[in-house]
Amino acid sequence: MRFLRLFRILTVSVRFGLEEFFLGHARFRWLQVLFRALLFWRRLEEPRAVRLRRALEALGPIFVKFGQALSTRRDLLPADLADELAKLQDRVPPFDAASVLDTLARAYGRPLSDVFPEFALKPVASASVAQVHFARLPDGREVAVKILRPGIGRVIAKDLSLLEIGAGLVETLWADGKRLRPREVVAEFAKHLDDELDLMIEAANASQLRRNFEGSALLKVPEVYWDHCRTEVMVMERMYGTPISQVEALRAQGVDIPRLASAGVEIFFTQVFRDGFFHADMHPGNIFVGAGGQYIALDFGIMGTLTDVDKNYLAQNFLAFFRRDYRRVAAAHIEAGWAPPDTRLDEFEAAIRAVCEPVFDRPLKEISFGKVLLRLFQASRRFNVEIQPQLVLLQKTLLNIEGLGRQLDPDLDLWRTAKPFLERWMSEQVGWRGLLAALRKEAPQWGTLLPELPRLVHRRLQAEVAQADLAIERLETSLRWTYRLLAGVVVLLLVIVVMQVRLRLG
Repeated sequence: MRFLRLFRILTVSVRFGLEEFFLGHARFRWLQVLFRALLFWRRLEEPRAVRLRRALEALGPIFVKFGQALSTRRDLLPADLADELAKLQDRVPPFDAASVLDTLARAYGRPLSDVFPEFALKPVASASVAQVHFARLPDGREVAVKILRPGIGRVIAKDLSLLEIGAGLVETLWADGKRLRPREVVAEFAKHLDDELDLMIEAANASQLRRNFEGSALLKVPEVYWDHCRTEVMVMERMYGTPISQVEALRAQGVDIPRLASAGVEIFFTQVFRDGFFHADMHPGNIFVGAGGQYIALDFGIMGTLTDVDKNYLAQNFLAFFRRDYRRVAAAHIEAGWAPPDTRLDEFEAAIRAVCEPVFDRPLKEISFGKVLLRLFQASRRFNVEIQPQLVLLQKTLLNIEGLGRQLDPDLDLWRTAKPFLERWMSEQVGWRGLLAALRKEAPQWGTLLPELPRLVHRRLQAEVAQADLAIERLETSLRWTYRLLAGVVVLLLVIVVMQVRLRLG
């Protein structure tokens, strides 16, 4: 089966002329000539980026998903490829009802009617890894049931092994292969796929995000019904709303569209800087809007996390951008270790200024953050800046926010909307509010530590005294050996003197 799959990949690659990516190295130029001679009948009129996208679509959902992930790596990918791969759409036919029933029977080990008195066999959504059905629990609650595709784990494992082989070939045979680090990209893609294949992980992600925004007027997250969740099945509250892409329908419902766009920016920065845990797949298909203009998040398979150190340096960078303090941006990169310590600060500052200065004081409709990011990455490469893996999902999400903003309110000023939030966050982290928050956070540990402090201090003093005693003992031993050595030297000198005197007298 793997051989047949490999043969299918090779035929599709030849059909779309993908050997261009594998034989780009100067050592293999003669093979390109040979290919052209053998495939004289083939006509490749489309650009290479279009051909790559169409090839991935022909190879199936896992390769489409890989292309989607690859499109976010603008730090690694040429601009034409990244732009074209971003157009990939994951349109996958649903799997059959018999497979749905088999999965549910295996997951619950009892009749379906005992778990869901009502269950719609026709799915409402279907993607490469899973599909969603509506149902009702015995207590009457309406739910959405997400079910993994049967055998998807085996399919993914086979395709990943082939992708790894392909990555190795690209790295070896393509002139730009090593710089693009294809093995690293495939490994990162595999990690996210592993998480998506366990729906208990997705359920935990949804539960955490719901807890973070409990009582929020901005974002609503469905409740997870843990008693019915399994590795292959996730059951959550059914949500009612309008897809955020249906702007005219939202206007008809009286939703304030500019306010909705602004709220999206606030939700993003709240997730990133307050929680360090953010929804990293915020494309329009995963977001509904409730009747009151509240965002409704769906599909929690891809989530991003940031450490406190990441959040702090990101906030410094964003604020410095907003204030046009490009020197601080450059310094923050060096302090965070993202740029080498020997980077020339003035040259790095000038490169960042050249990228960012043109975008300020313009409405969103006149700014392409994709192009800004691309130019930033190009500038970063000049200074050997390492792109941080934990920030890749953040970059992808920021691009999604740009797309949503353009769709909802082309005049939205992302910078002006985000700046007050970041200034407030920095004040809470660095000012007296930050000190109080740190004290509250550490208070439980102090409450445990303080009663033990006298004993710990006594133990430390005992250790210090023991070390001092040991040092004194060693010193005394050293002095004794020194005295003995000196005495020996003195005796030796006396013997020499006596012998000299006898020689003279004799």
